[in-house]
Amino acid sequence: MEAKPSQGLYPLHRCKTIHLVRHAQGVHNVEGEKNHDAYLSEDLFDAHLTPLGWQQVDNLRKHVKASGISNKIELVVVSPLLRTLQTAVGTFGGEGCIDGVDAPPLMKAGAGDSDRPAISSLNRPPFIAVESCREHLGVHPCDRRNSITKYRELFPAIDFSLASLPNQVETDEDVLWKPEVREEDKDLAARGVKFMNWLSTRKEKEIAVVTHSGFLYHTLNSFGNDCDPAVKSEISSHFANCELRSVVLVDKCMNGSDPPVTNYPGKIPSGEDLPSDIADEK
Repeated sequence: MEAKPSQGLYPLHRCKTIHLVRHAQGVHNVEGEKNHDAYLSEDLFDAHLTPLGWQQVDNLRKHVKASGISNKIELVVVSPLLRTLQTAVGTFGGEGCIDGVDAPPLMKAGAGDSDRPAISSLNRPPFIAVESCREHLGVHPCDRRNSITKYRELFPAIDFSLASLPNQVETDEDVLWKPEVREEDKDLAARGVKFMNWLSTRKEKEIAVVTHSGFLYHTLNSFGNDCDPAVKSEISSHFANCELRSVVLVDKCMNGSDPPVTNYPGKIPSGEDLPSDIADEK
């Protein structure tokens, strides 16, 4: 018999707060809305943000600062495509770069056909690019990434050393994208679950993830099956451009090894402490 939804309790040190963000509007979103076949166009290779997309980023940035999220985040994980990289640094990066400050920028001025000034990495959390949170792989040129060498030139402070799937060496060119084969939804979902398992092994407790619509939808639909349908829908419904949704990732599988830093063992100094209810049973 199917279990009814119920409340759950989990140790705090086995939970993380994950702020999930879909990238802002890209040029492929605009062209694909007009004609779905546009997604097959090489003109949309590694699509960049539109001017409207940058406005969406500016508004999300204001929200994360006003809500206090910006100062809580310990790590930003981003899909290594231009539109997600632009969204991530525009939302969670610093202000404009200051002359004389010896810190590489998160983004150089004008990166990715934008009119944006350089974005500082000063006093911001680490940014790492991870291949396993990319959009569906294959067929659509907008989902094919540029070379890591090119990205490092445009986004100097982002760590691209993890821009490969687990157990794969770093590759400069995009070897995952195939022109004739589109990744199936079930395979994307499985990749997404592995990615969430990897997040649970990280030491950081509050993490932002900037990724894609398809990745979010199919990954999150793998979760929440033990919840009320309304909660399941809240978790897994489609994301709008530049939408942020905060969730708690619970490590039920003992993937992580973080100690319970807020727990206290008690009995210091030691003494008799037999509970009354146990005493009554004897």
